[in-house]
Amino acid sequence: MPGKVLVAPKAHIEHVVRDLDEDAYLQLMSVVRRVALAVEQVVSSERTYLLSLGSQQGNSHLHWHIAALPPDIPYEQQQYHALMTENGVIPWTINDATNLARRLRTALAE
Repeated sequence: MPGKVLVAPKAHIEHVVRDLDEDAYLQLMSVVRRVALAVEQVVSSERTYLLSLGSQQGNSHLHWHIAALPPDIPYEQQQYHALMTENGVIPWTINDATNLARRLRTALAE
């Protein structure tokens, strides 16, 4: 999905609420917000989704998915459906990813 970015702290943290004190939580969310705003600046989107996913059985490291919902996606394909590969994927090449990374770096440097 164009505009999907992962934000993860370097330190191993498993739980978004229990494992962070308020200051650390607010600092992490400030980074998530800053990256989400950069995504919105460089990717055309109707909405931006923020998700904290993971489990003890899978990836227990705290991370946030930032995903831009492209415009004109039918409602029944929005929300979590937009992130499911069963509903198809938007073609995305390594050149697309490289270009997005360059644009995000520029936006974040401003």
